[in-house]
Amino acid sequence: MNNKKTINKTSFLYLILFLFSTSLVSLKTLKKVNISDIRIFGSKQFSQNDLINNSSLKFPIRLIFIETKFLEKELKKNLSLKHISVSRQIFPFGLQVYIDTRTPVAYGERVYNDKIVSGFIDKNGVFIDKQNLDNKNSNKLTIQVIGWKEKFKNTLSEILIDQEKYEFEIVKINFSQNGFLTLEETDLKTIYLGFNPNLINYQLQIINNLKKELKKNNFSEKIENIDLTDPNKPKIKVFKP
Repeated sequence: MNNKKTINKTSFLYLILFLFSTSLVSLKTLKKVNISDIRIFGSKQFSQNDLINNSSLKFPIRLIFIETKFLEKELKKNLSLKHISVSRQIFPFGLQVYIDTRTPVAYGERVYNDKIVSGFIDKNGVFIDKQNLDNKNSNKLTIQVIGWKEKFKNTLSEILIDQEKYEFEIVKINFSQNGFLTLEETDLKTIYLGFNPNLINYQLQIINNLKKELKKNNFSEKIENIDLTDPNKPKIKVFKP
């Protein structure tokens, strides 16, 4: 009987502790999150105010009402982030935010609201606004991208990635308003690639082969431009003295 009473008392005590902790958690989730309750990890580029100013949420806001997935999607887009993870926490109370920023490989320009906006491009072809990047190493970049648009992102990424494995040295990538693609290479000069993004891999291979031939044969003529809009029929124009 005594053992039974002891078990009952222990069970009752555990029940009280459970109800107390549950009530405490419930109260905590109803508490409002302030700026000081946001903890940022992974990057010193952004402050708590940057996160709030680039979110549609109005702080302070109750912890239980914060939709973390929506907030992640919003901040990733508005701050040009590679990855972001937001989690609600009871102990310590608040939001824990892990940020992974993008690494620029080129300068970039795009048109937004009829104005030219300067920024940077990463190897995935994503445009990064100037204010969203610590640009202390930007003076090492050698490529410029003109006319960036979201729909050119994949083509741009292929060029930037292939640039690393091939021998050519692209210095400018230019998308016209109607989407005509032109490259500038250090030795091959102006290269016309045209409108078809499905040809880009083949065109880049031809550019690489031409660069190798140029080095091997030491062309005496100075190349003015190369037309690869039809990669099966390349046209090379040279300066005539």
